[in-house]
Amino acid sequence: MRARELGIRVGDGQPGPRNAITDVAGVRVGHTTLIEGEGPLRVGVGPVRTGVTVVLPPGELWQEPLFAGCHRLNGNGELTGLEWVRESGFLTSPIALTNTHSVGIVRDALIAYQARKRESDDGLFWALPVVGETWDGMLNDLNGFHVRPEHVEQAVAAASDTTPAEGGVGSGTGMICHGFKGGIGTASRVVPPNEGGYTVGVLVQANHGRRERLAICGAPVGREIGTSEIPVPELSKGIPEGAGSIIVVAATDAPLLPHQCQRLAQRAGLGIARTGGVGEHTSGDLFICFATGNRGMVVGELEDDGPLTVPLTMLSDAHITPLFDAVVEATEEAIINALVGAKTMVGRDGITAYALPGERAAAVVASYTARTDS
Repeated sequence: MRARELGIRVGDGQPGPRNAITDVAGVRVGHTTLIEGEGPLRVGVGPVRTGVTVVLPPGELWQEPLFAGCHRLNGNGELTGLEWVRESGFLTSPIALTNTHSVGIVRDALIAYQARKRESDDGLFWALPVVGETWDGMLNDLNGFHVRPEHVEQAVAAASDTTPAEGGVGSGTGMICHGFKGGIGTASRVVPPNEGGYTVGVLVQANHGRRERLAICGAPVGREIGTSEIPVPELSKGIPEGAGSIIVVAATDAPLLPHQCQRLAQRAGLGIARTGGVGEHTSGDLFICFATGNRGMVVGELEDDGPLTVPLTMLSDAHITPLFDAVVEATEEAIINALVGAKTMVGRDGITAYALPGERAAAVVASYTARTDS
């Protein structure tokens, strides 16, 4: 189930045909979902509720990188490789998402994947992969380190340009959002033809937020569907409600330069705010945006292996605001899709993350809209 199937329409923008990040040509997404065991936590055994999600931009990024930019709303999290993105303005690797304690092994597996593709480089290849995380220890045996290199390889092999699965899948398997089951969500927008007709796609790993703040299309869904109706997961000692994070990956086919990608990444925070996120102290809210509009750049790493100059096209800043609108709306809808796409999940020690009842949420939105329109 997705938001639009429930009659929930976010904003006025037009989605792409898939309403997903894969509407940006050449972008692929793959998941590996790990679900095993039940009952009391036994570190190293389970229960396991975790996984890996990969976003594969088009092309061979080592030879033909893409312009990219990033933004930090709150830094209690990890998205590796961002220093080089900031310094160079380039994305030179796939993007992977997982749980907090599996970032290292996923990063190493991405390096191995890229190295195999670059065997002709005679050992001169190097990589700074982009790998993000959010914490799934409420439901998952986080310290059991169940994600392995082969799971990254499986996600890469499964990657496709179809509409990605949403909710508790891949790296979103063990995630909780606004006190409901969360996870992976995606959405897209296409700007009007007179503004270029460009596509903006967003994928989120939603593991953030407090119940009472959840809003959908401005409706106070979290207050209407309170904890007396649907409980929030039993909290572990010392973990406040809303302790979590969100990673946002945005893509566009517009011809943006790095600083413009950074500006789009920054606007993802407004989509989070529209659903009630505030970037709590305990939340890692990290965003990255890449642009394929100058795809085909050949940029050498050494003085003698690249051209002296590279021709580029840049979208005029006078026409960038529609892209801001697009990324805000797509981020908001992606979070909602993560919520309505997720199913109730029982994790370690019987802790239960209940699904947001989609039809109930849609009814709250419809009632709120009717009241505000009257």
